[in-house]
Amino acid sequence: MTVIESFAAYAARQRASGLPPEATHAAKRALVDWVSALLPGTRVQPTQALQHAHAEELGLGHASLPGLRTTALPATAAWINGSISHAVEFDDIFRDAVYHPGCPTIAAALAVAEQRQLSGARLLEAITIGYEVSTRIGAAVQPAHYEFFHTTGTVGCFGAAAAAAVLLSPDAPVTAHALATSATFASGLQQAFRSDAMTKALHAGHAAWVGVTSAQGAAHGMTGVLDILEGSAGFGAAMARNPDWSRVTDGLGERFNIASVTVKNHGCCGHTFAAIDGLLALRAQHGFGIDAIRSITVRTYRTALQVAGIPEPKSAFECKFSLPYVIAHAAKHGSVRLAAFEEDRMREADIRGLMRRITLVADEELTARFPGMRAARVEVTLARGEVFEHFQPFRVGDPEAPLSDDQISGKFLELAAPVIGDAAADRLLEALWTVDRLEDVRALRLATL
Repeated sequence: MTVIESFAAYAARQRASGLPPEATHAAKRALVDWVSALLPGTRVQPTQALQHAHAEELGLGHASLPGLRTTALPATAAWINGSISHAVEFDDIFRDAVYHPGCPTIAAALAVAEQRQLSGARLLEAITIGYEVSTRIGAAVQPAHYEFFHTTGTVGCFGAAAAAAVLLSPDAPVTAHALATSATFASGLQQAFRSDAMTKALHAGHAAWVGVTSAQGAAHGMTGVLDILEGSAGFGAAMARNPDWSRVTDGLGERFNIASVTVKNHGCCGHTFAAIDGLLALRAQHGFGIDAIRSITVRTYRTALQVAGIPEPKSAFECKFSLPYVIAHAAKHGSVRLAAFEEDRMREADIRGLMRRITLVADEELTARFPGMRAARVEVTLARGEVFEHFQPFRVGDPEAPLSDDQISGKFLELAAPVIGDAAADRLLEALWTVDRLEDVRALRLATL
C-alpha cells in the first residue's frame, strides 16, 4: 500500500465512523478562526482583482463568497476564498509542517459542502480529514521543503483534495486519486515572500482550487499516480531532502493534529510571534513605553530572519514580514492587530526610530529546534541603562498556550464586525459554533453577508 492509499483508507474509515467530540470541537474552532481571517480579507487585495478577473463566473453555483454577497461554482469559490483568507495574515498554523492548513482545506470543504447541500457534521469531518492528511505530509518534508517552497501552496493541495474528496464520495479510491492528482499540481515558491506582490495569498487559493478540481475529477474516474509521494521522481524527492514517510500515518484517527494548531494572536507573519510575545511580556512586567527604550536585541531561529527580517518595510505586506516593525509597534501600542498596518500607523516616527535600534541575531540553538519549536530571546535596554531579558519558548496561541474559545470568539467579533456589522457577526458566530447541528450548510446564508 502506498502512502497515499494509506491516507485514503484512513479517510474512508474516519468518514464512516464520524468524529469524536474533541475533534468535532477542534474543527469548529478552526472554522470560526478561518472565517475570522476571511472576512477582513474581503476588504484588501487581491480581493478586488479576483472579483474583476472572475466577474463572469460570479453568481453561478451555490458555493458562497462570504463578505462579497455572491456565489460561484465550487472550484472558483475555493480559489477566491482560499486566497482572501490568507490575505491579512490572521489564519491558523500547524507548526511542525510550517503550514497554514485552514485556508486551502476549509475553503475547499465549504465550497463542496454548500454546492452539494451537505450537513455541518459532514463539513467538520471533511475539514478534520483534510487537516490530518496534509499536516502529516507537511511535517514529513520539513524543514528542507520550506527552503524553497511555500507549504500552504504545496501541501495545502493535499488538505483541500482530501476534504473535497470525502464530501464527494465515501470510497477510498476516490480520495486516493484526488490526492495523487493534486500532488503533481502542488506549487508555491518562497520568492513570493520577498515581494510586495499578491502572489503569496494566491498560493492558498490555488491549493484550494487544485484540491476541488482533483477531487471532482477523481469522483468521475480520473486517476493519479498513487506512489507520487514516495516515488523516486515524486513529491518528496523533488521538493525535500530525505523525507521520512515511515511514521507519516502514525496516530491517524487517534491523535488529531487539528487540535494542535496555532491560532494567530497577531496579524502578521507567524515567524515574528515569539519575539512579539517576548517583548510584550517584558513590557507588561516592567511597565516601560517606547520612549524609554534605547535598544532591543532579538535572538531567534534563522528562518524567522530569512522570511521576516525586512529592515525598512515600505508597505503593509512588507511590514507584516518585518520583525523590526512589528516589535517596535508592539513596544508602542501593546499589540499587532489590523490597525498596525494602516498608512498612518506604519509611518509613525517613534516606531521608525526604534526599528533602527533593533538588532536581529540568528540563534543556532533555536535554529536547530525549528520547526518543532518557535522561540525567541528578547533583550531590552532602557535609556537609563537597565537591561531586561526574556526567553519566549513558544508563541501565544501555540499548543503550549492555546487561545480559549472565548478568545477565539473575541478575535472573530473584532475582525468580522467591521465587515458585516455587529448583529450579523453575533449571529454568524453562534451559527458557526453550532454548525454540527445543521442539516444543510447553506442555512448559514454566507452569501448574504
